[in-house]
Amino acid sequence: MNRRCRFVGACARCYGILIIAMMACCAVPACHAEGGDNGRLKSAGKKQSSSVSATVYPELKFHKKPNPLSEKSRVEDWPTRLGPYYNNISHERPLLKAWPSGGPAVVWEMETGTGFAAPVISGDRLVFFHRIGDSETVDCLLAESGRRIWRYQYPSKYEDRYGFNNGPRSGPVIDGDRVYTHGVEGMLTCLSLLTGEVQWSLQTSKKFSVPQDYFGVGSTPVIYGQLLVVNVGAPGGPTVVAFDKMTGDVVWKAGTQWTAGYATPIAGVIKGKPQLFVYTGGDTDPPTGGLLALDPTNGNIDFKFPFRSKNYISCNASSPTIFGGKVFISSAYKTGGVLLDPSQSGKDSVVWRTDGMRCHFMTPVLKDGYLYGVDGMSKSNTAMACLDFATGESKWRKPLSWVDMVETGGKTRELDLPFGDGSLIYADGHFIAQGEYGHLLLLEMTPTGCREISRCSPFLAKETFTSPVLSHGLLYICQNTRGMVDKSPSRILCLDLRG
Repeated sequence: MNRRCRFVGACARCYGILIIAMMACCAVPACHAEGGDNGRLKSAGKKQSSSVSATVYPELKFHKKPNPLSEKSRVEDWPTRLGPYYNNISHERPLLKAWPSGGPAVVWEMETGTGFAAPVISGDRLVFFHRIGDSETVDCLLAESGRRIWRYQYPSKYEDRYGFNNGPRSGPVIDGDRVYTHGVEGMLTCLSLLTGEVQWSLQTSKKFSVPQDYFGVGSTPVIYGQLLVVNVGAPGGPTVVAFDKMTGDVVWKAGTQWTAGYATPIAGVIKGKPQLFVYTGGDTDPPTGGLLALDPTNGNIDFKFPFRSKNYISCNASSPTIFGGKVFISSAYKTGGVLLDPSQSGKDSVVWRTDGMRCHFMTPVLKDGYLYGVDGMSKSNTAMACLDFATGESKWRKPLSWVDMVETGGKTRELDLPFGDGSLIYADGHFIAQGEYGHLLLLEMTPTGCREISRCSPFLAKETFTSPVLSHGLLYICQNTRGMVDKSPSRILCLDLRG
């Protein structure tokens, strides 16, 4: 797995190599994929190359340069959905310990298409996956300026069954010099990070006969060594497929019973043995799903635990949390959470159960032996919560809501908005949380309680379901719907958190 961590003062040579590589590559126009046999796609041919540098474009608005990084700054990439360590934790420092009254300074913003995927960052490159018109679109940008290096597009006809937007849900993954995306209709694509050239591509929905799930494809793949592991979820199997990440060839297939969930698979070690933990469960009637622990060398199922809401309209979307040979999984829809010991079997594998951490789609953060996360779902039934990881004891549960004063039509009115279905990450001693309506918070959370340090509203918009992303002292947040008050468009914003 690509885990790139460095101190700024020690990485001049790495940046020099990257800059040389960037100068050697070209800004490329969009290209399209064409259908092939057995669900595999072929590239439409080599792209036309033009000049070198990244470009400015109408959707980009640049505000100001970020503060410079100090020689003692520690910075990291954020190459996949849950961050460099697959746990929503970053080791970056120093970051702002308190925010100005209007919130952190905006460096740049880009108007986007539809989708719920978060950006990923490697070095000075940011990759963003969204849908523009009838095309799923992969944009590669300079992370500090938003300028575009390349764009890749292919057609999509997806329409959501429940009225949500029609863009990708699964986030991109950067591994070395390659980018992987899994589109909402199952288009699995490997691109060159430098140029955007297609390395290989196939459509999992066609190749494995997978019907459209509740909200389309939503599980982000995971890199494990030479493998790209995908929760495909075909009825009757395979549930999980491992592809050769360089060629797209199938290496192994696993599982026959459960369909795809929306959680990202997580790699871990149980009693010295490497395992891949895949939390499954999507559109089946009656609803089925649960946790699979797979041997990454061959796909053999070493552990299996059924865990799913009894409600038909439900899914498993919160990724497993692994620590000390134990695995925590949870789900909303009146389901709860459970800590498992995969070295045991059956009922003996259950360490404890809880109703105090029922995560919808956010993955809780484990810090110093305590789980912190958003308990519950829906606007009126969510709260920040803390559990003792060893015992399952609930330490506290705190609903969050605010009254925002907004001006519309020359009049001031009140908006009473809760935190709702939000997300959080941890960095430099504090939690950074973003709520369903766009509220951005800096929180101090310990086993004794939750304290708000700073709060701002970079935007007020519904369906802010995308988790914040932190890399090189910059925070990236996504507005997924038009602004409730100012009618601002969907966009990605880069905020300066450099201390």
